[in-house]
Amino acid sequence: MSTTFFLHGLDSSGKGTKGSYFANHFPEVLRPDFHGDLEERLAQLTGLIADRSDLRFIGTSFGGLMATCHAIRNPAAVSRLILLAPALNYADFQPPATRLSQPTLLVIGDGDTVTPPALVLPKAEATFADLEVRVVADDHLLRLAFPLLDWPTLLRG
Repeated sequence: MSTTFFLHGLDSSGKGTKGSYFANHFPEVLRPDFHGDLEERLAQLTGLIADRSDLRFIGTSFGGLMATCHAIRNPAAVSRLILLAPALNYADFQPPATRLSQPTLLVIGDGDTVTPPALVLPKAEATFADLEVRVVADDHLLRLAFPLLDWPTLLRG
């Protein structure tokens, strides 16, 4: 049985706009709050997931970076990634030596100035072997695109 986590962005929480959407429409999606730098947040995530496998991550911005880093460190435990404007342009992020095989959907706005597609997409292509990219007419917050995604299908798939 898979477990799905929503990983929020740097200055948000599991109760922000996207987290609230999941709480209202898909309450089975876990929405913990994280704080600190990347390593502190990854340690918090590791503590939450314990020995679980078949993990699915929905990560937005810094949460997308967290999801990616966790999948690189624990590839056997992660079965799917949905990355929303992921912060793969973070200065310390480097793609792994071997691309990850998990099915990964990356949605990013063509007007995103925080995680610009020109910087994020090359790192994503170097990180994921099974990558679907959707560049949408939106900005970093994906306010227009997020609610239009087919979440029932994405969360089943």
